[in-house]
Amino acid sequence: MARPKTIPDEQVLDALLDSLMESGPDGLTFARAAKACGLSPATLVQRYGAREAMVQAILLRAWDRLDAETEAADAVEAPTPEGAINLLLRLMPPKTAERDASNGLLLLREDIRDPVLRRRGAAWGHRLAEALGRRLSKDPTHGKRLGWQMASLWQGAYTWWAFTREEPPDRAICRVLEEWVARLK
Repeated sequence: MARPKTIPDEQVLDALLDSLMESGPDGLTFARAAKACGLSPATLVQRYGAREAMVQAILLRAWDRLDAETEAADAVEAPTPEGAINLLLRLMPPKTAERDASNGLLLLREDIRDPVLRRRGAAWGHRLAEALGRRLSKDPTHGKRLGWQMASLWQGAYTWWAFTREEPPDRAICRVLEEWVARLK
């Protein structure tokens, strides 16, 4: 008979995400993961089988969290272009911008390489483009195209901020998005 889990998977995976952000996917061993979440390496092997499966589970949990954050932001932001900007800024908290810009790229690499994670990211991108598009145009087809453009601009502005860091991230990205929205009118 299997023993009951003393720590739920979601709690373990949330604790492991921070460790994964610090070490990168290649640096996360079962020993390091065990220290981060309070379970033994053997227990983690029992739960996930292989280190790669554990990394995938952590990243799928991160996608779950991003889906929930996106849905929450979509529910509260105004159905206007300004609401679209605010939605994106909610998904990029300034206090973690530094960490996310550098270490997050290591995770993004894994998301692109792994077909399961890549599909998950693509699905989120479609939902995000639709949420933004509803705020940018009454025409769903045109709106989704604008939503993809805005999401791409957001990610590009974030990447360039990571290089230049000439102003706080939220201010830099908001400025770029506001300039783009102003050109739509």
